[in-house]
Amino acid sequence: MRLPSLERDFWELASGEELHAQHPETFHLPTRENRDNLKRGDAAKLIFIIEGIEENGSTDQAGERIFVIVAEKVGDCYIGILDDQPALIEVTDETYLRFGAEIPFLAEHVIEIAEPPQKYVDWQLSIPPERIWPRD
Repeated sequence: MRLPSLERDFWELASGEELHAQHPETFHLPTRENRDNLKRGDAAKLIFIIEGIEENGSTDQAGERIFVIVAEKVGDCYIGILDDQPALIEVTDETYLRFGAEIPFLAEHVIEIAEPPQKYVDWQLSIPPERIWPRD
């Protein structure tokens, strides 16, 4: 499954493993075993690198940490449902990155794991995704 890229999608995910390797004393991760064994309904926090256009027309990139709710696993790739609206993005009809969109990610991208209330998970996973990621 294709992962997002700045070149194609104007956003991508930062590798939590690379950040931990660069800053092992201050950037902690869940164990690899826990990141490899997420289950449907778990919340995984990811770092989104989002490219935007400044008022002067230049492009800039910024990071935002957002939870996704794990919906499924396809091979080594998880599909999560974005659980918040990125503050860095103004939503239009063409915007993919929005609350409820499917987000593909790997265990290396996970920087935190949480267990949201089951009633909330049931609601979030019972509605169709706002945007569906291609399964090619």
